[in-house]
Order: sequence, then C-alpha cells, then structure tokens
Amino acid sequence: MTDEKEFYMQRAITLAEKGKGRVNPNPLVGAVVVKDGKIIGEGYHEYYGGLHAERNALKNCKESSEGATLYVTLEPCCHYGKTPPCTEAILEHRIRKVVVGMTDPNPLMAGKSIALLKSKGVEVEVGVLEKECMELTHIFRKYITTKIPYVLMKYAMTMDGKIATASGKSKWITGETARMCVQKTRLEYQAIMVGSETVRKDDPLLTCRIANGKDPVRIICDTSLRTSTGSQIVKTARQVRTIFATCETNREKIELYQKAGCEVLVVSKKNGKIDLKELVQKIGALGIDSILLEGGGTLNANALEAQIVDRVQTYIAPKIFGGTGIGPVGGMGVDEPADAYQLVNSRLKQIGEDFLIESDVKYKCLQES
Repeated sequence: MTDEKEFYMQRAITLAEKGKGRVNPNPLVGAVVVKDGKIIGEGYHEYYGGLHAERNALKNCKESSEGATLYVTLEPCCHYGKTPPCTEAILEHRIRKVVVGMTDPNPLMAGKSIALLKSKGVEVEVGVLEKECMELTHIFRKYITTKIPYVLMKYAMTMDGKIATASGKSKWITGETARMCVQKTRLEYQAIMVGSETVRKDDPLLTCRIANGKDPVRIICDTSLRTSTGSQIVKTARQVRTIFATCETNREKIELYQKAGCEVLVVSKKNGKIDLKELVQKIGALGIDSILLEGGGTLNANALEAQIVDRVQTYIAPKIFGGTGIGPVGGMGVDEPADAYQLVNSRLKQIGEDFLIESDVKYKCLQES
C-alpha cells in the first residue's frame, strides 16, 4: 500500500514540475485523483493566478470523484486568494481521503486546512514522499517564511577550477547539453543577477533561450553605476525588466538609466561594495522570490561573505586550462581550512560530457546556532 501511495504522489510531483517558471512566487503543486485503483483526474498549478492543482485535477476528472482519494504535494489552501479555497472544492466533490506530501510552510496557515478537512469527516494522511515534496518547494519555503529570495549561485569551471583563461576568455567551458540545462534553470528562477564587470566583459542579454520561455528579471550589481548605456542590457530594458542595484546617488546619473527603461535600486555600501544582504531584502519586497546568481569571482565571493547564497551549482568540464586562469570565487578567501564555506547534501550527475554538482550551503554561524 505504501508503494501505491508513493507511486501516486510521485506522479503528482512530476505534474507539479510542469509549472516551473510560470507560478512564482506561488509554489509548484501537483494533484492526482484516484478511485477504485485508477487515476481519474490529474492537474497542476499551471501559472500564477490560475487554478490551483487540486481544482485542476478535480475539473479534469473523467468520472465522479465522490469517494475518491486526492493526492496532493502540498497542503490544500483554505483561504481566499486569486482563487477560492481548495478545501471548498474538496468538500464539494465529496473526496473521501486526502493524502498530502507536506504541510503548508507558511506558519500562519500550516495545518489549518488539514484540521478543517478532518473536522468535516475527510480522512487526511500527511508525509508521503515528504522529502521530495519539500525539495519541490524549496524556493517557496524560504520566501514565504522570510520574504527574502532563494539564491542559487551557478558557475562553470574546468577540472582545474578555472572559469576563464588567464586572458579572460570563457566561451565555452561546458558543452551544449549543459548550457541548455542552465537555460532551464533561468526559466525556473524569477531573476538573474550578475556584476557590472560581467556586463562590461561579455555584453550579455541574460535572457531565457528556451522557446516560449519567460525571461528572468535582470539584476545588475553596479556599485558606481558605470555600465555603458549602449550595452545590450540597457538597450533591451524596455523589453526585459532590468534592475540596477547601486550605491550611486547622483540623480542625473540615475535618470540616464531610468530613461532607458531600467529600474534603479539605491543600496547601502559595505566594505566598498553593495550591501548584498540589504539588496536581497529589497528584491524580496518587490515580490521576487528567487535569484540565479551568475556572477564572476568578485560577486560570488561577496555573496558568500554576505551569506545570501542558499545553493551552489557547479558545472565541471573535463578540461584543464592551467596557468593563472580565473577561479569561480575571488576575494581574500579564508585563512583556515576549518573556516571554509561548508557545502552539504551534494548531488552529482553527468550531463553530456560534463558534470554537475549541486550542493546546499551551510554557514558556520548557522552550524553553531
């Protein structure tokens, strides 16, 4: 019976993943309706403002769902938002049992729907494939509890740890398959953040190159606001939302970018650089729940020092540059090996000829708290 429950919940997870890049800042959710040992309806949260997974699954049922079991990756909502409460739909369709992957991480809502359904005579079971469902909602879980975006730091390097040659050239370190994976990640994250040096060197567009994909909000960290107004980033700011984070307060300088369609966020300076901790708070206040950090060594080092990075994706190509090539994390680094930034829960997979290591970051101060 446990295997059967996991089978249906895994199907709900697979459905939920179809909403990647389209539901932020809402969570990814999938749902499956099962009756007499077969799936009679399924659905997922398809886009922000659209029907929730439970309502889509019930709407798509091929026969009456009365007496059926509903499998859903996240505790159903019981409040009015852009759509009516899913608990109402569950009760209206006379669902007998609801199997929930994980409870709502919002402390104001956690367990309320479960209690409501139980009070109405609906059997509820919680925790089937809970770990997998929590991974599915890792972005939502951080944002809903802190209002600070989830930050993924991504870089590609050679086997000897270089993200560019000594001359600064980096195209291309990884193969086409790995680069397409990066495009999929850009689709999943609401914003992409780089430093002004990356814009100066590469003049990138930082858009999503997947057909019908949604471009991420572009965030440029530019302490003194020196990015060329002739760069592709600035010239396309009216087509793709672009935010410049800066410590510059000169009104005339700021207006040059605003007239081009850019938004400008003035942030405090810390150690001569943008205060990244303050920046992510301001970005979160704009309703942006996630940031893909594709910075160079300087920005990556500052982000780790500010402890804003939640996860690291390291693409490794089976190549060696040698010499004095550039590394992925600059700055002064740590003095003692014991002071290293700790990466945990690491996962390794091969992508084409390249490798991807994905790890969560565990800061020392959090370990000791």
